[in-house]
Amino acid sequence: MASGARRIVIMSATAGRPPRRRPVPPPEGAHMPGQNLTREEAAARAGLVTVKNYDVVLDLSGAADPAQETFRSTTTVQFSIEPAGPGEPAESAGSDAATFIDLVAPRVHSIVLNGRELDPAEVYVDSRIVLADLMADNELTVVADCAYMHTGEGLHRFTDPADSETYLYTQFEVPDARRVFAVFEQPDLKASFTFTVTVPEGWTVLSNSPTPSPTHQDGNRTFAFAPTEPISSYITAIVAGPYRGATDEYRAPDGRVVPLGVYCRASLAEHMDSDEILEMTRNGFAYYEELFGTPYAFTKYDQIFVPEFNAGAMENAGCVTHRDDYVFRSRPVEARVERRAVTILHELAHMWFGDMVTMKWWNDLWLNESFAEYISTLAVAETTRFTDAWTTFQILEKGWAYNQDQLSSTHPVAAEINDLHDVEVNFDGITYAKGAAVLTALVGYVGRESFFKGIKSYLAAHAYGNATLADLLAELEKVSGRDLEAWTRVWLQEAGVTTLRMSIETDGDGIITSAAIRQEIPEGSPATLRPHRVAIGSYAVTGQGGSARLERTGRVELDVDGEITPVPELVGTRRADVLILNDDDLTYAKVRLDEASLTTGLEHVDAFTESLPRSILLASAWDLVRDGELPASRFLAAALRALRVEAHSSVVQGLLGRITVCLSHYLPQEDRPVAVTATADALLALARAAEAGSDAQLQLVRAVADHAVTEEQTAAVAAWLSGSQPLEGLVVDQDLRWELLIGLVAAGRAGEDEIAAEESRDLTTTGRERAAQARASVPTAEAKAAAWRRLVEDASMPNETQVKTLRGFRSVERNPELLVPFIEEYVREADAIWETRTFHMAENLLTALWSPAPVGLEGVDPIGALEGWLASHRDAPAAFRRIVAENLDDTRRVAGAQACEAAAR
Repeated sequence: MASGARRIVIMSATAGRPPRRRPVPPPEGAHMPGQNLTREEAAARAGLVTVKNYDVVLDLSGAADPAQETFRSTTTVQFSIEPAGPGEPAESAGSDAATFIDLVAPRVHSIVLNGRELDPAEVYVDSRIVLADLMADNELTVVADCAYMHTGEGLHRFTDPADSETYLYTQFEVPDARRVFAVFEQPDLKASFTFTVTVPEGWTVLSNSPTPSPTHQDGNRTFAFAPTEPISSYITAIVAGPYRGATDEYRAPDGRVVPLGVYCRASLAEHMDSDEILEMTRNGFAYYEELFGTPYAFTKYDQIFVPEFNAGAMENAGCVTHRDDYVFRSRPVEARVERRAVTILHELAHMWFGDMVTMKWWNDLWLNESFAEYISTLAVAETTRFTDAWTTFQILEKGWAYNQDQLSSTHPVAAEINDLHDVEVNFDGITYAKGAAVLTALVGYVGRESFFKGIKSYLAAHAYGNATLADLLAELEKVSGRDLEAWTRVWLQEAGVTTLRMSIETDGDGIITSAAIRQEIPEGSPATLRPHRVAIGSYAVTGQGGSARLERTGRVELDVDGEITPVPELVGTRRADVLILNDDDLTYAKVRLDEASLTTGLEHVDAFTESLPRSILLASAWDLVRDGELPASRFLAAALRALRVEAHSSVVQGLLGRITVCLSHYLPQEDRPVAVTATADALLALARAAEAGSDAQLQLVRAVADHAVTEEQTAAVAAWLSGSQPLEGLVVDQDLRWELLIGLVAAGRAGEDEIAAEESRDLTTTGRERAAQARASVPTAEAKAAAWRRLVEDASMPNETQVKTLRGFRSVERNPELLVPFIEEYVREADAIWETRTFHMAENLLTALWSPAPVGLEGVDPIGALEGWLASHRDAPAAFRRIVAENLDDTRRVAGAQACEAAAR
C-alpha cells in the first residue's frame, strides 16, 4: 500500500457487522474475539490448515440500485487438515480437528461442510464460522449476503454525481476480504482464487486474472475469471462498473508480453493522462526485472483509479487500485505529480516484494512497505524526470519518520505485531519512511550489487510463498559476507532515533583546533548508540546581498560509532561559514549543527546553490523547533527567505506546510495575529514576484488563500477568484477556485451564498466534497458545532467527504478559540467513537478531531484533558490508548514550542 495519503475510512455503527450470537458460553474469563485475530491464532491455524483453492461467486447485478444494501456471495473453499500428531497419517485428522474461517456479513444463508448442513445460528459467531469434525480433505460452501460499503473497506460502492454512474472496487488490506467472501484471512494461507462476477449490462469487471469475455443473461453480464496464481487473500481484487481506459503492453527482452491497462470512471476519462502513466509503467517493468533479475510473476497488470480511496494505492496482484485524485482534472503542483510517480512505482515493486513473495505475518509489514518505498524512490530518481527524488524523500518522508519516531508510541522498524489492531496502527512513518531510510543505509552497508543479488536469491527461494526478515537477511549475508546480526539489532529491533551533534573549536584566527561528532540519546528515547556513515559539508558564503552564494567547498565522509567520533580531517583547516552535518543525507538521525553554522545558515538560507543542503539545514532547524530548542519565529523567517529561491516543488510544499504549523500551533496565541499578517504579506509578495505560470506561483497563491487575514490580502484572493486582477500565467481552474474560495470563507470574507454558487457550477464528487470543507470552514461557533455533529453522528457520510469536512473543521488558524468547546466534547465522545466505528473510522476521527486542541488560551487545559482520559482508561484497548497518547504527545510538543518562543522574547 502506498503512503501518499493517510488511510481514512468511515463506517456506520452496524454496517457489514454480523449479529453477535453466543449459542455456547465461552470458558470463564474468556473474551469474544470480535473481528480481531491474534498472531497465536493465525499461527495455530496455519499449522493446521492448507488451503487449495477458493471458488467465489458474486452477484452484483443490483449494485446500481441504492436500495439494495447487500449482494449475494457464494464461496466454495477446498482445504486440507494436517495430521493430528507427528508421524500420523493424513486420514487420522478427523473427529476432533477444528478451526474457523472468517466472514463479515449481515446474513448467512447456508453453511455446508463436507456435505453436512451447519446451522449458521450455532456456528457463526463474532465474524467466524466454527468448523469442527474436519477430515483430511474438506470442502466448505458458504452462502451469505455481504454489505456494500461506503468506507473504502470491503466492497466500496460509489455513485458519481456527475453522471449518476455507479462504481465498485474492493480494498482488503488488512483484514477485509472477509467482507466479500468467506476466507481464511491471514497472509500465510495462500491459495488460488477463481472469481465469477455478475454485473449490470454495460459494466466491465477487472480482477487479478485477465478479464474474460462475458456471458449475457437477463440484462446482466457474467465474467468467469481464470484461477489466479497462489496469492494471499488481502491482495485479491474485484473492480466493477462502467470504467473507461486505455491499454498497452510491456515486451520483455526475452519475448514475454504483459498486457497493461489504465482505467478510471467515465467522468474523469478526459483528464487521465494514460500515455504518461503507461510509459512510466513500462519503464518500471524493465527497470525492476533487470534490477531484481526476476521476471514479473503474474499474467497482466491493470491500474484502476478509483473514487473515495483511503490510501495512495493498493498492490492487488495484477490489479492495482489508486486514489483517483491522481487523475488531475486541474493543474496539479509538481510535488503531486512526483508523488503519483512514486506511488505507481511503489505498487509495481510490490508485485515482486509483497505479492509474489509475501510476509508470513504482519510483523514483517514494514519489510513490504519499506522496501517498496525505498525502491520506488530509487526508480523515480533513475527512470523518470524527477531525478532529485531523494531530496523529496529527505524533506517529506524522513520528516514523517522523525516525527513518528519521537512519539511515545514509537516502535522498532520490525515491530511486534500481536493482533490485527496492532498492524492497523502501524501503517505509519516508521513502517514506511524510517524503514526505507534504514534500507538505504543497508544497501550502502552491503553494497548495491550484493544487495540486489541477495534480493534475486530471496525472490527465487520463496516465489509464490511466504517469508520472513530472517529469510531476507540470510540471503544478504550469503552474498555480501557481512554479519548482519548486530546491524539488525540496532537498526531494526530497537526503536527511537539518536542525535548527532557537531562540536567545533577554533583559535583566534578561525583555524579549527578540535572537531568531533557527538552521538546522544534524546531524553526519553528508547534508542541506543548506533553506527552511522555521514558526510560533513563545508560551505562558504561568497558575494553580498542578493548576489550572495553559499557553495560547498569541501566534504569529509566518515563512520560514526559510539559517543564521540573525532574528525581529524577538519583539524588545522579554516573553519567554513557553514558546516552541514549529514550532508547528502546519508544516515537516519536527528542533526544538530554548531551554533555558528546554524545562525549563518538560517540567515543565508536563500544563498545555497543546491536544494538538498538547504533542506537538510532547515530540517535540523525544524527539529529544534519541535523540541522547544529554537523559537518558531526564527524558523518562520528562514522558511520565508528560502521560498524566495526554492524551485523544488516538494520542498516548497514541505516549507509551506511547516509555516502553517508554526502559525496554527507553535507560536503563542498572543503572537499569532501579527505573525499571520506579516507571513501572509510576505507570501503575497512572493506570489506576485514568482515566475509567471510556475509551480511556485501556484503553491504560493494557494498559501496566500490559506493565511489571508487583512483587507488587502483577502481582496487579492477575491480578485484572483473573480478574475478582476489576474496574476500573469496563473490559470484559475476549478480546483484552484475551491482553494481560493475556502480561504475566503475561513477568513470570513465569503459564506453560504458563495459556497452554494460554486457547488452548483462543480457538479462532481470533488465539488460535493469541497463544498463540505467550505461549510466546515465557516468561522462561527454555530458552523463548527454543526460540523462536529455531522462528523461524530452521521455515519452515512462518505469517507472522502469526511476527510474534507475534518480539514475544514480544523481550519481555525485565524480564530483558534472556536475549538475550545470541543476539548471536553472530545473526551466525552471518544469512547462512543471507538465502540461504534470500524478501526480506521475511529482512528481517523480520534486523530483529526483533536489534531491538536488549542494550547495557551486562558482557562483551557487540553493536556490535562487527555491525561485525565488516559488515567481513567488504563484498560482500554492498546490501539485506542495509542491514538489518544499520540494526541497528547503532539499537544505537549505544541506547549513546549510556545514556551520556547515566549522565553526568547
